Amino acid sequence: MKLYENKSRISEQHVKADHQAMDRVPDGLWITCPKCHQVFLREKLGKFRTCPECGYGFRTSARQRVEWLTDDFTEILTDIEESNPIDFEGFDKKIEQCREKSGIDESVLTGIAEIEHEKCALAIMDPDFIMGSLGSVTGEKLTRLFEMATQKRLPVVLFALSGGARMQEGIYSLMQMQKVTQAVMEHSNAGLFYLTILTDPTTGGVTASFANQSDIILAEPKALIGFAGRRVIEQTMHQKIADDLQSAETLMKNGLIDDIVPRNRQKQVIAKLLRLNRTEAAND
Repeated sequence: MKLYENKSRISEQHVKADHQAMDRVPDGLWITCPKCHQVFLREKLGKFRTCPECGYGFRTSARQRVEWLTDDFTEILTDIEESNPIDFEGFDKKIEQCREKSGIDESVLTGIAEIEHEKCALAIMDPDFIMGSLGSVTGEKLTRLFEMATQKRLPVVLFALSGGARMQEGIYSLMQMQKVTQAVMEHSNAGLFYLTILTDPTTGGVTASFANQSDIILAEPKALIGFAGRRVIEQTMHQKIADDLQSAETLMKNGLIDDIVPRNRQKQVIAKLLRLNRTEAAND
């Protein structure tokens, strides 16, 4: 005997599926962390764009970094003319597209910054510009930044992010490694402080040169850092490598970086290091 006449059980009801339900869900509402694979609402990324579960820092533009890192920033070295040294087909159009997407003229944003009243020369590589690849103009901007910092006795802070040398420029891109390295050495010989923060990914020629020449090397959590990619290493060695071989955590464990600093602490840590290594003319 039924207590009620109304159909109270799911098995007794005819439930219609709403086939348009997914169409009403906004695109990009959810995001998946590539490191811990946690799925969460995009709004939980916050201004630092970090995974709330594991702390991985999602790739972020150079101008976004400037917003939460600096108290004052003046962009410099924006007048260097772009070139296509080996006449690579479609390269000029690619550069224009990257400029529109990233909002900067090349794969590195350069300027004079103040971080908690500490003045420095600042360079930030941008993932939206051919994944921060090292090209002729990138190398020229970095070289001039270090030369200017040496002349004005300023410390240099560099956020490294790169897929390596820019293949569309051939040997000209590889030459930038030596050119920037020489400028870094002159800055170091003048007794000035240089700090790098390795972000995801830092690979190729950038890793093999100026990204690892600094006095102190920091990294972001879970960042991929290395020279060759996993596939190249495994094909060369004919064996599998550990999943975390090129992670910031593994590099720190083996003494290749000095510390791992999450984005919400970077401003304070960088300012402290600048104060500890301050020169007489840096804040004049």
